[in-house]
Amino acid sequence: MHVRRLAPLALLTVLGLLAACGDAEPESGSGGGGGGGSSADPAGGTVCETTDAEGDLLAQICDKGVLTVSTDAAYPPQSRYVPKEDKWEGFDIDVATEIANRLGVDIAWETPSWDVITAGGWNGRWDLSVGSMTPTNDRQEVLHFTEPYYFTPSVVLVHEDNSTIQDLENDLDGKTIGVCAGCTYEQFLDKSLDIQGFEFDFVVDDATIKGYDTDTTALQDLALGDGTRLDAAMTSLTVAQGYVDEGNPVKIVGDPLFYEPLSVAIDKSADLDPASLVEATDQIVQEMHEDGTLTGFSENWFGGTDLTKQQQ
Repeated sequence: MHVRRLAPLALLTVLGLLAACGDAEPESGSGGGGGGGSSADPAGGTVCETTDAEGDLLAQICDKGVLTVSTDAAYPPQSRYVPKEDKWEGFDIDVATEIANRLGVDIAWETPSWDVITAGGWNGRWDLSVGSMTPTNDRQEVLHFTEPYYFTPSVVLVHEDNSTIQDLENDLDGKTIGVCAGCTYEQFLDKSLDIQGFEFDFVVDDATIKGYDTDTTALQDLALGDGTRLDAAMTSLTVAQGYVDEGNPVKIVGDPLFYEPLSVAIDKSADLDPASLVEATDQIVQEMHEDGTLTGFSENWFGGTDLTKQQQ
């Protein structure tokens, strides 16, 4: 495995995320997620009941009584919108909903494209991104990040008929590989991925990178046939395993190429000062680690696996 060490979580706290992607419907909405989470008020009341924030972004959210969160409507099991039931569900949905609960407000959703989220300059259209975002160094220039709320292995898939791609350090060289455009997988393949506290072994050379709007679209092209449009695809283990489990004709090969931390993001250029919201959200993430809430969400959505612990 190409496991990389992460610097202490505190280094990512209040720094100022590509694993998920998405440009999907609906544009906005409200409601909570499902799936085994806690929604109990922390001891001493919610953040909005106890904060002395005034005139800043946190105060505005508390006054409105609504936290607006950007996420992906087509990135199961992390997040998905189910039109027939008018319901949001997934790991990221539960995490975001619990953050809203502990702030003491309702939640609403926005689904902008991934490149818009990662670029910053949100103009107040949403308050947080809870979309499995990696705090790459370039994103830290425009976004604040909490400590990671979970960590995912990045894996390679091929069509089930493929027998030539097995050794990932050699067999992927020169191949056409599908990824979500602008995600960390693309940066890994073009050898530009840079995250404070991580070192990467860029073992794939001269790949033809084909970018998609989201990981699942790349996987759909891979499923068309071995080499029909793609030789392989990269995504998180969680998305990959879910796609395999649905009966699609693809398979995971080799060990993870790298592990990445995934964090909640907040726009540095928000019209109102975001500092107290960053601090409050980071504290909530820490508490959710400590009280087992994140572990429960992870085990519920990822087949009993706890991905909230840092890989060494």
